Amino acid sequence: MSSEPFPETEVQASDLNVLGKPLDVCSCQPMTGWFRDGHCRTDVGDLGRHSVCCVMTESFLSYSKAQGNDLSTPMPEFSFPGLQPGDHWCVCAPRWKEAHEDGMAPPVLLNSTESSTVEIIPLEILREHAHQGMS
Repeated sequence: MSSEPFPETEVQASDLNVLGKPLDVCSCQPMTGWFRDGHCRTDVGDLGRHSVCCVMTESFLSYSKAQGNDLSTPMPEFSFPGLQPGDHWCVCAPRWKEAHEDGMAPPVLLNSTESSTVEIIPLEILREHAHQGMS
C-alpha cells in the first residue's frame, strides 16, 4: 500500500450553486440539463448556458414559444414530454435575463442554479426571483 495521501478532489464551479453550496438536482421528471442528468450544469460546449433552474409558469412558456423556443409541445422523437406550469427546467441564462428584462422571468430555484450564472445575471436579481421558500 502506498503511503501517498489521497489526491484532493477539486470542486468544479459547475458543482456549486449560486449560493456557494453543492448544486441540487433541478428535475429528473422531466429530465433536464445540458448533460441530461437533472442538474443545471454547463461547460464550454453549452453555448446556451443552461444554468438557471426555473419553475415553469404559463406566462414564461408562452413567452418562450413567442421567442421561437416552444417548451410546451411534446416531441416524442426526442423523448421530450413538453413542459407544464410547475415543472422545473434548466433555462439558458441569457434567455432568462431577456425574459427578466421583458417582465416575464419565471421563478428561480437558487439551490439548483449553477454558480456560473452570476457571470450573466447578478445574484441580487436571481434572489428577487427566488421561488418561495428558497433563499
